[in-house]
Amino acid sequence: MNAQAHAQSSPPIPHNSDSWADDEARIQAFGEALDAIRKRVHERIGDEDLQYIQQVDAFSHGMQGVGRFLLAVGVGPVSFAAGVGALWIHKQLQATEVGHGALHGCYDKLEGAGRYHSKGFRWQTPIDEESWKSAHNVRHHQYTNVVGRDPDVTFGAMRNADHYPYDPDVHSDGVRGMFQTASHFALGIQAHYTGFADFYRLAGDDRMDFIEDRSEATRKTVWTKMLRKVLPYYGRELVFFPLLAGGNALRVLAGNLLTELMRDLYSAATIFCGHISDEVKDYPEGTKAGSRARWYAMQVESTQNFQVPLPVSQLCGALDLQIEHHLFPKLPPNRLREIAPAVQAVCEEHGVTYTTGSWAKALRGVFRQIKKTSAGPTV
Repeated sequence: MNAQAHAQSSPPIPHNSDSWADDEARIQAFGEALDAIRKRVHERIGDEDLQYIQQVDAFSHGMQGVGRFLLAVGVGPVSFAAGVGALWIHKQLQATEVGHGALHGCYDKLEGAGRYHSKGFRWQTPIDEESWKSAHNVRHHQYTNVVGRDPDVTFGAMRNADHYPYDPDVHSDGVRGMFQTASHFALGIQAHYTGFADFYRLAGDDRMDFIEDRSEATRKTVWTKMLRKVLPYYGRELVFFPLLAGGNALRVLAGNLLTELMRDLYSAATIFCGHISDEVKDYPEGTKAGSRARWYAMQVESTQNFQVPLPVSQLCGALDLQIEHHLFPKLPPNRLREIAPAVQAVCEEHGVTYTTGSWAKALRGVFRQIKKTSAGPTV
């Protein structure tokens, strides 16, 4: 496939309601084709998918055991590097392939879903599950790249969308803000989605209206949401496990900190490359899809994919296939990989821009977009 797929028989669908209305037949046909894919794959979801995620989860916890053992009792740089690598694999899989899908409800309708059911799932990250489901599953996925509705069009000092209001005091050094955000990505998401950053007006996050008032009751609420995952998570990683290692406490502490950084950088690179680029669309405040088919088109053209081998994709939680994930957010990651060629073919046939390429290409697009939006309004 080409790095960026385009239909050969018809031009891309324009991004204003009048043009879409003029091409109603094509956009409806596009939606019906995607609905057919969704129906086919949903009919096949069952024990195979549950077994898959159980196997990934078991492997992940095996790697955790190896990593923590090597860090706690090992000596020298080789065992330290091996321990860090194994523990990072565990944390990355829990954050993405296992946790992200479970919290989207990918296994909720399967008998025996157990701990993978979204209502009871406990994410092995410092991110509050309920806050994440509200901000991410509902607001971000329903209103992707729509300014004023999607909380992810701004994140800290990053202004990701051309239509987002420009604040030179916040957004003028977006590249530095991007690296700062990536270095503590999970903690940043926690502050963003719990409303903590909004309440304290950190880096412009108050524009996203997570907080309706700044009363004492609201302050207590955001602190509760912020700390109920952060304290136990970092208490375990930065206090309990180091103390458990006795004389190797500093070695374990260093290893745990390094794995946190590695997970955050890898996750940030994955997420940024799926959403931020000068090749994807964002939409001005008030934009509405108007129909399911048009919503599909908006999802495809406001996200992008990147191509990686299967083991790398598993560490990404299939978010290298951000287009398919945004079209069908409740599909398990293994099913997203299965349907990607069919989705791309439908987009090509109906003239919807399906952007994909190498991970390096996607990263270059992230830098170009952040540099552009840091310079001020362009629309």
